[in-house]
Amino acid sequence: MRHLYLHGFASSPASAKARFFEQRLRERGIPLEIPDLAQGDFEHLTLSSQLAVIDRATAGQECVLIGSSLGGYLAALYAAQHPHVTRLLLLAPAFCFPSRFPAELGKETAENWRRTGLLPVFHYAHGEPRNLSYAIVEDGRQYDDFPDFTQPAILAHGLHDSVVPPSLSREYSVSHPNVRLHLLDSDHQLTNVLDQIWQFSGPFLEGKA
Repeated sequence: MRHLYLHGFASSPASAKARFFEQRLRERGIPLEIPDLAQGDFEHLTLSSQLAVIDRATAGQECVLIGSSLGGYLAALYAAQHPHVTRLLLLAPAFCFPSRFPAELGKETAENWRRTGLLPVFHYAHGEPRNLSYAIVEDGRQYDDFPDFTQPAILAHGLHDSVVPPSLSREYSVSHPNVRLHLLDSDHQLTNVLDQIWQFSGPFLEGKA
């Protein structure tokens, strides 16, 4: 059984959460693979290009997916189409990303992005703004806001998340009995509750719960 961690938007395999789960799983003899979803080309990033990275990484083998923010949304999209995903841990999954992201920029900024084709976005891994192509919006229109996967899943979401509303995870869990939702006293990063998340997700990730 392979385990993959899918990092968030404008992040990288070196994120704090990725390293946390890598260490915890390593302690149990489980390697965690953390692909670079942008493959070094953030400017031309799309949902389709990231799903292709995930597909190559899984190689059609049974796998467990851990996804953070946009990585959580991508994990849900991928699992909905690929039964070799056996279970998922989604951390503040960015449901509705294709419709929410441009809308949250405001009409003027979104229109300027559409017109020019490029938007400066702060990239946390690089510590500075990097251009992002409007192609991520055009490509994203083909994907469901709430991917309908059926595999067992745990969703962990901060009650004080100002980036991805926790109501989205609540809405998803209500209509999906395969999902266990944990709402936590945290923000979007969830870094202050990682040990708490591990307590209820560790056995699940190992296939023991």
